[in-house]
Amino acid sequence: MANDDAGHFVAVIGGATAGAEVASRLAERGVSVFVFEQNKRPYGKIEDGLPRWHEALRNKEYKTIDGKLTKPGVTFIPNTKIGREADFKELVNDWGFSAVVLANGAWRDRPVPVDGADEYKGKGLVYQNPFVIAFNHQERGDMPDASYEIHDGAIILGGGLASIDVAKIHTLQRTVEVLTERGIETDVEELEIKGIPKILDKHGISWDELGITPPTIYYRRRVEDMPLMSAPEGADEARLAKVEAGRKRMLEKSTSKYLFKVEPLSAPDGLIVEDDRLVGIVFRRTNIKNGRVVKLDETYEVRGSAIISSIGSIPEAIPGIDMNGELFDFKDWDIGRLDGYPTVFSVGNVVTGKGNIVASRKHATQVSQSAIEAYLGIGDGDRAEAAEAVTASTGAAETANDVLASLGKAESPSAETAKALEARVAKLHQDAGFVDYKSWMEKVGEPC
Repeated sequence: MANDDAGHFVAVIGGATAGAEVASRLAERGVSVFVFEQNKRPYGKIEDGLPRWHEALRNKEYKTIDGKLTKPGVTFIPNTKIGREADFKELVNDWGFSAVVLANGAWRDRPVPVDGADEYKGKGLVYQNPFVIAFNHQERGDMPDASYEIHDGAIILGGGLASIDVAKIHTLQRTVEVLTERGIETDVEELEIKGIPKILDKHGISWDELGITPPTIYYRRRVEDMPLMSAPEGADEARLAKVEAGRKRMLEKSTSKYLFKVEPLSAPDGLIVEDDRLVGIVFRRTNIKNGRVVKLDETYEVRGSAIISSIGSIPEAIPGIDMNGELFDFKDWDIGRLDGYPTVFSVGNVVTGKGNIVASRKHATQVSQSAIEAYLGIGDGDRAEAAEAVTASTGAAETANDVLASLGKAESPSAETAKALEARVAKLHQDAGFVDYKSWMEKVGEPC
């Protein structure tokens, strides 16, 4: 289980992209690493956070993660949630770990910033994460309770890659349904690759003839502010203008190919409720002044078949870790250091949050324009190479080095402590029915 020559044990909470990378790098240096994963498979948002047309990207990342979690010195512990099967404070202070790395990502949807909105979850309001998960499992039929009907004219709150994914799901799925009614065979994957206009042209049908009302993304900033690509640190005005122009082009290509709409400078401000159901949103017009959103006096109402909130994801709370609003209360954002836990480090989206305003420079992802375009389906690049556009391995190498530096100053655990730790892990394995990684993955079945 452990590296015989290792002097230290390190726990990594979360086995997806960032966690697997940190675990792999530490194991290569002789550290015994124990990866705690709350799900049966370690793939995180690679499996369930990306729409199902990203097959090439998924398969590439699955293999990469598998390879890192099966390296000598890495022990995988599935179906083990910190705060449920294992107490965080005890894990840090009593188990014998010289360091603990938080790599559990950001899975909790950021709440709609309108009082009372969450009262209508399942009653007109849908959040992005369960929506995408339901879409991915629709064809498999293995999550019958996670089902959302897709209707015309959905209201999407947000902006960015995830919001575009949600909009694409709507237009692609509705187009398939209407074409099927006309006896034309196609599927979401074909439409996503070729684009809706090209398929319609092939059959001599116009978009207007289909009678579909597309979804609209309502974004609180300008189109050119949408976080599709980031400007390098210290960029001058000319470079910033180039980045902004690139963002506009990406969005124009996306709306032309997938036929959804975008309404900028609009922030949700109120709810439209009828018969105890959310049927629309009151939006307030905004302006951007010195980079900040300024709310104006003008409001307008929009009704839709559903309201999908896609305004970002935040970490799930863990008992024992103080929160600062929606995020962990990090005292040092560069290394994800928590007050009172000098041996705890963090990496990936658990630090930045997805769409988080307070992003550590070290953990913020710098992604090339070609990779993002490949991810969106509007470029010529290899989609399997677009993983950085949506994953969070950025900062893993630095975090591993930070951990290694801390281990050099720490006492190695005693033989008695090591024995007790391995007994705890053996019990968790027994409870889960885990023997080894390969047989476990065969047992739980292929990912989405």
